[in-house]
Amino acid sequence: MAARQLVAREPNERLQQLIQEAGCSNAGLARRVNLCGAEHGLDLRYDKTSVARWLRGQQPRGQAPAVIAEALGRKLGRGVSVDEIGMADGKGLSSSVGLQFAPNIAAALEQVCELWRSDVGRRDFLAGASVAASALVEPSRDWLITPPDPVVARTGPTRVGPTDVAAVRATTQMLVELDHRFGSGHVRPVVVHYLNSVVSGLLSGGYRDETGRQLFAAVARLTELAGYMAVDTGQPGLAQRYYIQALRLAQAADDRGYGGYVLAASMSHLAATLGNPREIAQLARAAQEGARAVATPTAMAMFYAAEARGHALLGDARSCEAVAERAQEAMAGRNPDDDPDWIVHFDEAYLADELAHCHRDLEQGAKAEAYARTALELHPVSRVRRRAVDLVLLATAQLQQREVERACETGTQAARLLSGLRSNRGVEYLDDFRSRLEPYREHRVVREFQARMAGEAA
Repeated sequence: MAARQLVAREPNERLQQLIQEAGCSNAGLARRVNLCGAEHGLDLRYDKTSVARWLRGQQPRGQAPAVIAEALGRKLGRGVSVDEIGMADGKGLSSSVGLQFAPNIAAALEQVCELWRSDVGRRDFLAGASVAASALVEPSRDWLITPPDPVVARTGPTRVGPTDVAAVRATTQMLVELDHRFGSGHVRPVVVHYLNSVVSGLLSGGYRDETGRQLFAAVARLTELAGYMAVDTGQPGLAQRYYIQALRLAQAADDRGYGGYVLAASMSHLAATLGNPREIAQLARAAQEGARAVATPTAMAMFYAAEARGHALLGDARSCEAVAERAQEAMAGRNPDDDPDWIVHFDEAYLADELAHCHRDLEQGAKAEAYARTALELHPVSRVRRRAVDLVLLATAQLQQREVERACETGTQAARLLSGLRSNRGVEYLDDFRSRLEPYREHRVVREFQARMAGEAA
């Protein structure tokens, strides 16, 4: 039998440098990796000999490279990527890039810029990344207990001023409008390239403390938008990373209100998409607690509505209705002139939309229909995707009341609107409605609707 050919491996100098920087022994790193893996449900049993093999160039399999990077990142107090530890060829389903709430400004800038670079480069470990369950609620705890950054001013090759901040804000608003009209599939690549080129250059420039805070606030909003667009294009794992970094940038901006918004409007909705109702309520309550001193009534209404969604998904009608009532009371006391620009979109139409979701999940079809109709009456025609979603909510509410023919008619209207969008989120809503039609598949109107949808998808 022929001898097996030996393949020479290059020593992993990147890993060696990081271990030295962390001041960690081989045995200490192995222990940290095993503990980190256990948090992800992995039974890892590495020891100092395993680490020695990695240093000689051996590539561990599965999710191990991502876990090693995360363990080192925790010891160093910053994000560490699989690429940094010299294991970029690993096929793990995730990486630590973007999953850390960085302890200081320098680490925060390094992490968010690495996320943008990786996204633009369509790195495999991001494109196929799954949501890290341990990082759903953990960043909210870090946000709650971390004090404001004392200084954010920095020196740099290019001077950054108020005009640059205004340009980022104006660009964000333009991209939001395009996203509402056409869906994220058309717009998200533009957002990511803008972040990676123009915005990363601004962050690495020089600015005074006040300008720096304003810049971080503007970039936080655009980063959150990129995360929302990742959800809308079917990439929840990537969205999670953007949301965590938006939360950290809001902290650097000393904007507690917007930090609460990221938790309640973004991260809790991501938890809803993943079917994690307890996390929805936890994130919304963290937003309420952390931003209570600065949040306007409009923002608090949104935070309460997000919590109500979590209770509804848990089937807790009493808690849902109690928190929903608080949301409506807060909304009744709003003064739009007092609201920051990041919450002005949350109006009576959006609150009705949230409450329609709650009653749908509680199987209260009549109430869900009433709120869905209110949302449709109040949403302007420019909110094409939102109106399409509300039409699906209305169709579902009609189906819950066994009004099958009306439900199919409304579903057809929703499908027409969605046909002009590139929105994975909208498609998921329509798919959910179609699955709810299955018990009525023998009805002629249902057969015709399903055949029509199948024909349009072909």
